[in-house]
Amino acid sequence: MKVKFIATTGIIAALYMAVTLLVAPFGFTEIQFRLSEMFNHLVAFNPRYMLGIIIGVFIANLFSPLGIYDLVFGVGQSIITLAIFIFICKFVKNIWLRLIINTFLFTCTMFIIAFELNIALQLPFLWTWFTCAVGEFAVLAVGAPIMYLLNKRLNFKDLI
Repeated sequence: MKVKFIATTGIIAALYMAVTLLVAPFGFTEIQFRLSEMFNHLVAFNPRYMLGIIIGVFIANLFSPLGIYDLVFGVGQSIITLAIFIFICKFVKNIWLRLIINTFLFTCTMFIIAFELNIALQLPFLWTWFTCAVGEFAVLAVGAPIMYLLNKRLNFKDLI
């Protein structure tokens, strides 16, 4: 691994963790509103960002009141969804379409987090899936144009 990759991965992980903990009361309950989830869009520009995101999710979830549940389900949901997204990106080259697909893919896979919350807190599954999905969709839908514009300036593909 090159130093640039390791450094960038560490920075992404640290940013994910810091932004998650900044709004912590809204990132670990049935209302999932993690602003840090917009970093998932980085994978639309380069799949190598996945490692930094996964490490960031893992570290942030160490602070979760749900403990091991969040480490297993939260990290698992990110790995599964990003892996599916990376596979889809092999066939989709348009960045805007990738951002839209990523938004909907993460929104749909929030059933994994709803299942976690159902097990851990006995929250109703369908309602929790809905509330988690709404929060995820809002963050990623707002995050998509932000990441797109940042990419114009920073060129994410070549930063890692």
